[in-house]
Amino acid sequence: MAMRCAVVGHPVAHSLSPALYRAAFSVLGLNWTFEAVDVAPGGLADFVAGLDGAWRGLAVTMPHKAAVVALGQPDQACRRLGVGNTLVLGGENGAHVHNTDVSGFLHALAYRRVDEVGKAVVLGAGATARAALMALNNLGAVGVTAQVRDVSSPRVATWLRLADDLGIDAGVEVLGTRHPADLVVSTLPPGQADPWAEDVVAEAGAVFDVAYDPWPTALALAGAAANLTVVTGLDLLAGQAVQQLDFLAGETVDMSVLLEAGEAELRRRRVA
Repeated sequence: MAMRCAVVGHPVAHSLSPALYRAAFSVLGLNWTFEAVDVAPGGLADFVAGLDGAWRGLAVTMPHKAAVVALGQPDQACRRLGVGNTLVLGGENGAHVHNTDVSGFLHALAYRRVDEVGKAVVLGAGATARAALMALNNLGAVGVTAQVRDVSSPRVATWLRLADDLGIDAGVEVLGTRHPADLVVSTLPPGQADPWAEDVVAEAGAVFDVAYDPWPTALALAGAAANLTVVTGLDLLAGQAVQQLDFLAGETVDMSVLLEAGEAELRRRRVA
């Protein structure tokens, strides 16, 4: 039976998720639809309440990633991070909420052959930075430093508590500080790391920037100029979708299918 899915956020028109999912559904032979729906802040619960039985689920992006946790049974990652990005509808036991951000980081890093990380620097301390911290823990990281503008921010305190729970030796310093690291992960919005790009990668072994449009970022360019492995935001989006597809459709596709679809859509937009 044909089912409906969507990515919801505000704004959301820029999302590459429809392109990725439509390509995946085609490969899987599913006559399902996937669209982008702009849902205003505070409106997610009402939107979900209005969905009928044709809806299988949602990919959830900002500003709804915290609100979605209350709309179903949350998995462990949701409970630990306080945010979700996947709502699966229609189950026998009701809706389920998942967070595939952590697996997304792991899939993206594995795809670019970054398999072990001892020490890392994470730019930012929000929800995405916490997901990065959990992924780094899975890779065996023993020391992770957050770089932020305001070291006294409540976000920093939350990030440090998670690091302590995970048993990671964590620190905090001002954004742009030169710091030896096997991997630098920027979770900042596009452009915000630009002024410090060269300093940030000066002693890094690899670079991961979660942005994907506009691309390349100054951080990615600095990493490429230094001959470092560069992991992209499109890698992360595709990595998240690998597990999301499994939750929504019960099967998934190779990550290369998703990346090719995303790259094709970005090329289309550049010439449009």
